[in-house]
Amino acid sequence: MEKREYDFWLLFTVLVLLGMGTVMVFSASSYNALYYHNNKFYFFIRQLIWSALGIAGMLVFSKLDYRRIASSAPILMVISIVLLILVRIPGIGSNINGAYRWFNFGPMSFQPSELAKISLILFLAFSLSKNADRLKHFFTGLVPYLLVVGVIDGLLYLEPHMSAIILITAVAVIILFMAGARVSHFVLLALPVVVLGWQIVMSKPYRMERLLSFTDPFKYKQGSGFQVVNSLYAIASGSVFGRGLGKSLQKYLYLPEPHNDFIFSILAEELGFVGSLTVVALFLLFIWRGMRVAMNAPDMLGSLIAGGITSLIALQTIINIAVVTSTVPATGMPLPFFSAGGSSLVFLMSSVGILLNISKGSQTTILTLHKGGKADPAVNHTLTKRKVGDY
Repeated sequence: MEKREYDFWLLFTVLVLLGMGTVMVFSASSYNALYYHNNKFYFFIRQLIWSALGIAGMLVFSKLDYRRIASSAPILMVISIVLLILVRIPGIGSNINGAYRWFNFGPMSFQPSELAKISLILFLAFSLSKNADRLKHFFTGLVPYLLVVGVIDGLLYLEPHMSAIILITAVAVIILFMAGARVSHFVLLALPVVVLGWQIVMSKPYRMERLLSFTDPFKYKQGSGFQVVNSLYAIASGSVFGRGLGKSLQKYLYLPEPHNDFIFSILAEELGFVGSLTVVALFLLFIWRGMRVAMNAPDMLGSLIAGGITSLIALQTIINIAVVTSTVPATGMPLPFFSAGGSSLVFLMSSVGILLNISKGSQTTILTLHKGGKADPAVNHTLTKRKVGDY
């Protein structure tokens, strides 16, 4: 029996990104932590604890067969929906800056949207791997899945949590396309989605302000453009090689909570273009290895899960960097493995564990094909159509 190994480069990239992210959390948060908590190690210690829990989660899920995990997807979806309902109830969920997104348990907090992300990926993959042919039909095939996504999005809208809506919807669409959804069906939905999106933007003044400040952030630098302007200052002052690790100026209360959504700005200021490019290259390496796992997965279920998890991390990375560079309107999107976080980091690392488990099956499939043997009967139909030389 062939010994199955994890994708080394996938694991290596994740650990390097997590290590760099932990260092950057300390560098970006030290002054903020000293100012508000009288302890410059406050966020750093918390990040170390969550990183350790995340690595433990990754190891556990890398050992569990992804098929068994996926079989629990319907239960996880029900739990996610119940938690998203409960978090919106005053007295149960915590109201922070006008949003009900967290359950607070003393020094710890839990964000149910993080569970909803991975639950939806598993649910769609589990169901579509058994019923992919249904996607040929709009009303009986595609619409039921869109309704499931719509329920999650609707509950997130009540929090409100717009960045999670964007992310979850985009990942769901990618999984549906991977499973065989027709482009023409989504074209039919384009106009209603655009109209609905515009109505959502217009429904709250602060959303319209963010859109206006995106067009000219310096015009609104004392208001809605404040964070983006200071982010651009940080990136520009980093030049080629940066000011040096720990020597950022923008982290001195110019950027609110620089260890969260705008941590890439501090990284660019301290490590410069070279450091930023290195991090981007590492994320690209991760995305490449993740999509390779999806393409070489031993069955359609593994392919869809791997594609969903990789897309989730890829989109978060792209949107976060686009926001801090003022390429898209500002929205609260953390940078994977870097932004300080609790439940988000644990669920992210656990998802990587599932991806690593799938990669073991991918390695076995490739070895079997190269040796002229027969792949598992459940091998993804897209995989069996490829030639051995393609790998």
